[in-house]
Amino acid sequence: MAGLLEQAKQFVSDTVASMAKPEATVTDVDLKAVALGSVTYLAKVKVSNPYSTPIPIGEIRYVLKSSGSEIATGTIPDPGSLKASGDTMLDVEIKVPHSVLVSLVKDIAVDWDIDYELQVNLVVDLPLIGDISIPVSSKGEIKLPSLSDFFA
Repeated sequence: MAGLLEQAKQFVSDTVASMAKPEATVTDVDLKAVALGSVTYLAKVKVSNPYSTPIPIGEIRYVLKSSGSEIATGTIPDPGSLKASGDTMLDVEIKVPHSVLVSLVKDIAVDWDIDYELQVNLVVDLPLIGDISIPVSSKGEIKLPSLSDFFA
């Protein structure tokens, strides 16, 4: 009997492992707003849902790194659902305090941008399976605001 139960567990495990899962990519990271205490960047994340039903997103976690240091982390609770059998664009707002930008002067002084690595982790709730994480990361450059951005 124990052998049969183990075979059933293995079958379910193999079936779940071979199922198509949602996939995500970061399509853009750009300046959104400039305030007195911080700069807000907007990351656009495209998520493809292969299932014929919408999937609720539990939360989005993000970490923005530059020069090996974390410059912003956060969580966006309950951002909505993924569209059924299609792509959903998610907006991830990232606030970076000006004090953190000052610590990156060496990188910024060279070309007036921040070389970054963005790690985003989407936690979705699949029926019968439970919560799964969809990790996605992106590297690139974020342009810093100029004086004209402050007065625009």
